[in-house]
This record gives sequence, structure tokens and C-alpha cells, in this order.
Amino acid sequence: MIKLLCCTAAMILQLWSVAQTDSVKVNSSDTLRSADTLIEKSSSVKTSERRQVYKLKPSADIPVFAVGAGWSAYAFTKIYSKEHSSEETILSLDVNDINGFDRWAVRPYDEAIDKASYYPFYASTLLPFLFLTGKETSKDFFKLSFLYLETMSITGFLYTGSVYVTNRYRPYAYSSETEMPQRTRGGAKNSFYAGHVALVATSTFFMAKVYSDYHPDSKAKWVFYTIASAATAATAYMRHAAGQHFPSDILLGITQGTLTGILVPHFHKNKIIKDPNLSIMPYTNGVSSGFALSYKLK
Repeated sequence: MIKLLCCTAAMILQLWSVAQTDSVKVNSSDTLRSADTLIEKSSSVKTSERRQVYKLKPSADIPVFAVGAGWSAYAFTKIYSKEHSSEETILSLDVNDINGFDRWAVRPYDEAIDKASYYPFYASTLLPFLFLTGKETSKDFFKLSFLYLETMSITGFLYTGSVYVTNRYRPYAYSSETEMPQRTRGGAKNSFYAGHVALVATSTFFMAKVYSDYHPDSKAKWVFYTIASAATAATAYMRHAAGQHFPSDILLGITQGTLTGILVPHFHKNKIIKDPNLSIMPYTNGVSSGFALSYKLK
């Protein structure tokens, strides 16, 4: 049915063109040159549209970034300077008060693993900027950089906001094997939710999403999603093994970070981009000219 409609449209265009040539003498060489010009312009427009993968709306994006970054900067100074807990308070903590889903995760603090968890954290935060210098993305470097910062500011806003209003003790605070100064520090109340995991997920899945949108037919996009998943999982495991977060904290961090990293770029996709299966091209046969429409069925 689609092919029949396309053929009918092409025939109508051709008949119209022939009718026009009855009253005007056509120079075939001029027609060919005009067709070549049309093809070049069409190709140029098509290329330009494809390059505009994302579209920013300053009136919305700038306030979102400003609020997210501003709040995060303020909240970070508060969540890491919480009042210390007394020894009496720490000693009164009861493992049985923890929900059954998280209770098994109580373990002593492991400084070595805690420090190791910062490696994927810092690497994934900076990696997207290096990624954006690629052949295709470098043309939109500043746009994508702002989009990345906006994405990270949203995660920062959500994470710091949750930690700011809650005081959930970390797993190591319940362990008698953890030294008391570590258990009583203000940061021991920042378990909800896993910020390191959320930030790693946000940055790496943002990178994977951007690559996928710029190279929709590339099989390598699954490599980027695999890297994102591996980096997030590694960070999640280390934060758990270090006694920093309960499983529910980690799962929430993974979910929030992954969704933010993928959905923010997705909602900025340029709707003007044409369906890759649909093409409209000018044509000429030396006597008449018109446009041919074709659609590739999946």
C-alpha cells in the first residue's frame, strides 16, 4: 500500500512536470545542473539536521543548571560538616532496627576499599569531557559539555538534597569492629543514598547515551553501555564492601544515576531530525524533474 501511494505521487509529479514542459522549452543540460544543485542542497540540509542531535532551550536549561549546581555547592558544605554523634548514641544503635533487606550488609569500615572506590568516581566524572573531543561530538563540544554539566547538577541536587534532610547511619557505624572516631563522625550519618554510585552511573550512562544518539547504527554503542554498567557495578560493590552504604542506598543510587544520565540527553533530542528510513530526493531524466519519496520498511 505504501509503495502504491509513493508510485502514484511520483507519477503525479512527473505528469505535472511534463505538462509544464509543453509550454516552456527545456534545456536538458540546464536541468541536469539544476538537479545537481538541488541534490547538493538537499544533502547539505540533511547533514546539517543530523548534526543537530540535541537542542538546548536556554530559558529552561540555564535555570535548571543554576539551581542544581547552586544547591549542590551549598549542600555539600553542610552534609560533610554534620554534628558528630556521641559514643552513647553509637553504642545504642541496634542492628535489629535495620530492615531485613539491608541488615546483612553491616560490616566494619575498610579504608583501603573506600579509597579505591574514588578511582572510578574521579575517572568517570572527567571521562565524558575527553569523549566529547571525538570526531562527531567535537563539533558540538560546548553544547554537549553544558548538557553534561546540567545532567550532573541534577544528580547533585537530588543526592545532596536527600542526604541533607536525612540522617541514616552507614553500615560501619553499627559494627563494633569499626574504630569509634570513625563511627561518631558526622559523615557516618550520610548513608542515604549512595552518591558515588549515582554520580558514576550518571556520567558513564550519559556518555553511552550520547554516543548511541550520534552513532545510532554503530554496534560499538553496546561497548559504551557495558563500560557504564561495569563502572557503576564496580563502584557499587566497593561502596558496599567498605561499609559505606546499605543495598537499598546503592540500588537507589544506581537507578537515579542511570535514569538521569540517559533521560536528560533523551529529552533534549532534536525533534527535527528526520526518520532515517524516510528519504525524499530530487530527480531528473533530462526532460522533466521532480521528487522521489521512498520509505525503507524495518
